Amino acid sequence: MPVTYDVRIYEIDVYKGKTTTTHWVRWKVAGKLPLRKKPFRQKALAESFRADLISAARKGEAFDITTGRPVSMGRETDDMTCYELACKYIDLKWPRVAAMTRKTNAEALTAVLPMLFARTKGKPDDRLIRTALRRWAFNTVARTDENQPDEIRRALAWIARNARPASDLADPKILRMVLDGLTLRLDGKPGSPIVVTRRRKIFTGMLEYGAEIRALAENPWPALKWTPPRSANGGIDRRRVANPLQARTLFAAVREQGRTGPRMVAFYETLYYAGLRPEEAVGIRVPRNLHLPDSDAEWGEFILESAEPHAGKAWTNSGKNRDQRQLKQRAIGEIRRVPCPPVLTASIRRHIKEFKLGPGGRLFVGERNKEELPILTINRIWRQARAAVFTPEVCASPLAETPYDLRHAFVSTNLNAGISPAQVAELAGQSPEVMWRTYAACLDGGQAELRRRMEAGFGGRPAVPGFGTSSARITVEGR
Repeated sequence: MPVTYDVRIYEIDVYKGKTTTTHWVRWKVAGKLPLRKKPFRQKALAESFRADLISAARKGEAFDITTGRPVSMGRETDDMTCYELACKYIDLKWPRVAAMTRKTNAEALTAVLPMLFARTKGKPDDRLIRTALRRWAFNTVARTDENQPDEIRRALAWIARNARPASDLADPKILRMVLDGLTLRLDGKPGSPIVVTRRRKIFTGMLEYGAEIRALAENPWPALKWTPPRSANGGIDRRRVANPLQARTLFAAVREQGRTGPRMVAFYETLYYAGLRPEEAVGIRVPRNLHLPDSDAEWGEFILESAEPHAGKAWTNSGKNRDQRQLKQRAIGEIRRVPCPPVLTASIRRHIKEFKLGPGGRLFVGERNKEELPILTINRIWRQARAAVFTPEVCASPLAETPYDLRHAFVSTNLNAGISPAQVAELAGQSPEVMWRTYAACLDGGQAELRRRMEAGFGGRPAVPGFGTSSARITVEGR
């Protein structure tokens, strides 16, 4: 452990934000190394920590160059490896989060831990390590499963022996190496900014927890100067959005996809004509969640109260593939009402007449699996329909690439039709702010008229009455 007696402690720096005040204790070890900083919400705590640093320096105590702390403070941390810390963090989150969040946490830490091995001698295959971590180690239930395959058990034993001490995460070089590694995919190419941001947040959450349980002397993240890759604004690529003609053509193609295709038409139309998320549509029960009128020409109404996202049996409490959750961004028990237009009413009535309802009144079930509509079926039939009606060039494009893009088409189509954004946001189960940020690029901003006016401005067409200033009109007319 490299140490130094070269220590300089500065005055407390106070930062006043809009709602909170932060007191930063600042000090430097070993001369030219970066400034160390630790934030406190309360002035008294900041002064106490600063006093401890001053006292250690006056006693002539050595400071650890890696952590920046006096050696005596470093001894207070628990002797824990990065692997043990990651498992504890997973166990902390497991009881209170959704199945998909459990899976996402496991995937993020699976990307982190292979960069934190102290040794590589006898290292198992990389793919085996990733499987052992994601499927077994970072699954609270599976980690203690007596039926673990022998190769998984051996891989986890090697990981436990060779993982770095958690205290190494306080080293800026190691921390920066991990963060840089998270920006890359397995093939070395830059990863999606959205995925990188998600994984970084989970990793830094683990660091914060490590400081809380004293596996780390402090959370090293706030003091690190690291710039994440620029993230997209979360907006939808307008190339993904199908127009009404394209959507109807795809629905007709779905009906032609073997025995399964006809029973899937109403499901996809529900995403398009009502804007439901797939996890909302799969859980619809009649009449509990859908009021159907007696005539095909009338409006019905969806009363949505839950969602069933697909996470896989390994991540749900029920042991089923789909989790049982409240509506997204809604409290438990809160409902959302969505109108069912006549074109969808007629399609659903035909669907029920032809395929009947599943157990418990389920509207959409699989051909063989009557308990749920399998996600593999949803994605497979959609891929086949796209391939059947699109040219290879269009099929390779993002146009209606996934069933979820039908929901995007619902929102953008209604916004462009002039329906109030607040109403569209309510129907889609979003806030107006999120909706605008997500779908701004999909709005028809009058591009044809804009181009006509630009062309007139450059003299390509007769001037448009009322276009521009007086001087601009004179310039055009004088050519």
